[in-house]
Amino acid sequence: MPEQPEPRTDLIAGADPTRLLDAVFVNAPLRDYEKRPRVNDYTLPVLGMAYIATYARQQGLNVGLLDAEAHGLSVREAVDAVNTARPRWVGMNLLAPTYELSARIASEVSGPDRARLIVGGHHAKAMPNEILADERFKHVEALVVGEGETRVAALLGGCPREQLPRILWDQQTGAPAVNMGMPGQRRSAEPIRMETDHWLSPDVDKLTLDRDFLPQDPYVASDGRTECNIVGSRGCPYDCGFCGAAVSKNGDLKIRTRSPEHVLSELFDLQTRFGATAFRFVDDLFLGAERIIRQFMDPFAQERIGDRFVWDATGRINVLHRAEDSVLDRLADNGLREVALGIESGSDRVLAAMDKRITCDMTLSVARRLMERGIGVKGYFILGYPGETADDLAATMRHVRDLWHTSDRAVGTFRASAFEFRPYPGTPIYDRLVAQGHDPQTLMDYGAVDLTDQGADESMRQRDEFNFSVGIQFTDTPLSELRRHLAELTREQHQRNAQVVAR
Repeated sequence: MPEQPEPRTDLIAGADPTRLLDAVFVNAPLRDYEKRPRVNDYTLPVLGMAYIATYARQQGLNVGLLDAEAHGLSVREAVDAVNTARPRWVGMNLLAPTYELSARIASEVSGPDRARLIVGGHHAKAMPNEILADERFKHVEALVVGEGETRVAALLGGCPREQLPRILWDQQTGAPAVNMGMPGQRRSAEPIRMETDHWLSPDVDKLTLDRDFLPQDPYVASDGRTECNIVGSRGCPYDCGFCGAAVSKNGDLKIRTRSPEHVLSELFDLQTRFGATAFRFVDDLFLGAERIIRQFMDPFAQERIGDRFVWDATGRINVLHRAEDSVLDRLADNGLREVALGIESGSDRVLAAMDKRITCDMTLSVARRLMERGIGVKGYFILGYPGETADDLAATMRHVRDLWHTSDRAVGTFRASAFEFRPYPGTPIYDRLVAQGHDPQTLMDYGAVDLTDQGADESMRQRDEFNFSVGIQFTDTPLSELRRHLAELTREQHQRNAQVVAR
């Protein structure tokens, strides 16, 4: 029998090895890499977990973060790392695509003789009762609904869960017991009161993030710049049908934006400490409201951010469509390098079904105006959205090529990133599909998809985290045909990326 390697506790970032470990926060891998080799080199850092870990550290707790995806760990390696570290608590972020792997890890790291278990995340919020009824999560002591910084730290510090709002658990009565109201109340339908903001909507200008919890941030990008990912706001006012952040599914979430001064302080600190000169705002709202754009651009100009840094952000097409040319000029002058836009489809009919509040003409206009100013555009597309026809799919393929051709005549570049539709619990479209008769378990049967004939080639690198499917044909296009289009777009975009680098 081959000798098993020693478990590695050095993979747990940010913990003090000289002290008792209060908690390890575990981000499950996207695949079990013992069974399927990892082919992508980088995935976005788990900023939410790092915020929770940072806040807990500030309360005097010794915590660490195990990002099993960043390290390419197998389930067994992740379990061994946690059990060897022997923390008092384990915290897990539950997401639909990695739920099964998270459940396997949870079942082997928690229990009477092991760590106590806290869970949270989008999937925990969407399906709390199902998770608490899952035998693999039978040792969950607290399911935290919503933002977790203050409540997780309180739990780790010994605060009784009954005294905290929106905490769920199973009292072994045959059905989950729910504490979704105010501290001290068992069941409450009352709206959130202001005094609970500390627990449910902490002040984003008082939260900080320690990067030593993140193994892949800061990182050195292909152009040699040191880059960091940033959160500028929390919450989203839009209701896109496929999105877990849809406002109709997050009525408890208070939308907040950090102050320009707080954001600038973080940028300057990251430059001083790490030499960072490039930043990516990963939140939904940073360029999602003109009021916020104007609020940030004056301080950015005063600090000459455009002369010092470049930055990327997500944006809303309808907001940028309404913006005057002077607003876009200001974004370019202040260092905006690339905007990520949820274009999603080349069919106005499908866009209406998604509740995107945009049209294809708006997309072309916004992309052209941005690229004329040297601002790059990254467009996200969903192929196979429920109700999409063959004509709709063909329109999307034409739309991508129209955007590429527009970029060929502009200073800025256009990048297309296309994905196969898959439903997530906690989204409007998921509820609609269940109402139409789809089996919830089948809708969550996520599996890896290989878009090439002989395994992942170079054009598929950096995409492995997105190549998965539930194997259901939601449109009149067979999945094999849909994936042929996906691979076609991906390969052509890869070739275009190589041409940009060659220049």
